[in-house]
Amino acid sequence: MILVVYLLIAYLLGAFPSSVVLGRLVGRIDVREHGSGNAGATNAWRVLGWKTGVAVLVLDVAKGVLAAVAVPMIPMGSVPVDGPTLAVLCGLTAVLGHVFPVYLRFRGGKGVATAAGMLVGVAPIPVGCALGVFAVLLVLFGRVSLGSIIAAWAIPLSAFLLNEFTSYKSPIALIAVTALLAAFITFTHRSNILRLIRGEEKSFPRLQVWRRLFRR
Repeated sequence: MILVVYLLIAYLLGAFPSSVVLGRLVGRIDVREHGSGNAGATNAWRVLGWKTGVAVLVLDVAKGVLAAVAVPMIPMGSVPVDGPTLAVLCGLTAVLGHVFPVYLRFRGGKGVATAAGMLVGVAPIPVGCALGVFAVLLVLFGRVSLGSIIAAWAIPLSAFLLNEFTSYKSPIALIAVTALLAAFITFTHRSNILRLIRGEEKSFPRLQVWRRLFRR
């Protein structure tokens, strides 16, 4: 029963609708009615500008970090799992809360930022590798969705490679969980994948630094 309470707290934390709240405070609009219609940081950036987009991103990442790191530290009694497992479970529940928020009739964001926040707490080195991949892809192609999908898969892959070739060790369970999470994030981006295939996915040309360098 105590485990359920931990997961419920993590879910309600993850379900906090950052983009919708900031959209109403900053622009007096519902971001779900503009742009791509998604309640995430990318659409908030597109609709309300980079400052609001970054603020939403920070809040969404913070939800994942707090769910994985702070929620398991709440003293409520013993649970039938160890500390690292509880952290992963709380983090995953926060991601589900972000994607299916009870406050927004279960229509939320894609879960990438919250998942990244959760993984910062439980797997910082693989997350660093994934952030590097995301940054490179964003500079090359200017498409957040493409970078998000590939970066999500970079986490379990880098964790596996680090296990095989370095002294850094991640639990096999964590690799399995991050692989499932990457598959889930890929699923939540299925409409973006279709637009990428058709060449219709929106991009951020200003982020493609290499284009400006070659123009000089």
